[in-house]
Amino acid sequence: MNNHGEDGPAQTNILTAGVDEAGRGPLAGPVVAAAVILDPANPLVAIRDSKQLSAPQRECLSARIQAHALAWCVARADVAEIDRLNILRATLLAMQRAVAGLSIRPGRVLVDGNRCPNLDCPAEAIVKGDQKVPAIAAASILAKVARDREMVELDALYPGYGLARHKGYPTRAHIAALYEKGVTPHHRRSYAPVRECLAARGPCAEPLE
Repeated sequence: MNNHGEDGPAQTNILTAGVDEAGRGPLAGPVVAAAVILDPANPLVAIRDSKQLSAPQRECLSARIQAHALAWCVARADVAEIDRLNILRATLLAMQRAVAGLSIRPGRVLVDGNRCPNLDCPAEAIVKGDQKVPAIAAASILAKVARDREMVELDALYPGYGLARHKGYPTRAHIAALYEKGVTPHHRRSYAPVRECLAARGPCAEPLE
């Protein structure tokens, strides 16, 4: 998911992209990353770390970011990639895809956390960057909103797990549902609670369609 300028991808040496992710901790669903280049001439107010905002606030700001940013892209790594690569490498892959999908090439990239993906431009990791850098905060909002929407869709496909409520995180209710109903194709089998459920349920681990 991204936007593209009318004249196609542009080159610049001065613009900064902020990058953040959502969904490293959950037992189910993809990890989602976003990259955002804000317009220095038109700063957006009220942009802050997605975790400090309510869901309606995030939805409103997500729409504003998409409408007013110079460029943005949301990308993902799916459950199969998470299980194959591990969550850190899958997260970096999603970030790499988000930056690659920008319609404007940034002069540098600022990434939330302490690790950067491999990019073809200078990049810097900033611990708690979503609290310090508006472009990273904007990326955190886009990533969170996109992932939450996907988990609501999965909840409709797999009712009874509470995915729309807890977004796949390992709550007591979620783990209890795994043991009661089984492990869906969207659960991360490399994560210990899911792996333990598979071992405990044996042939009954997969839910009935």
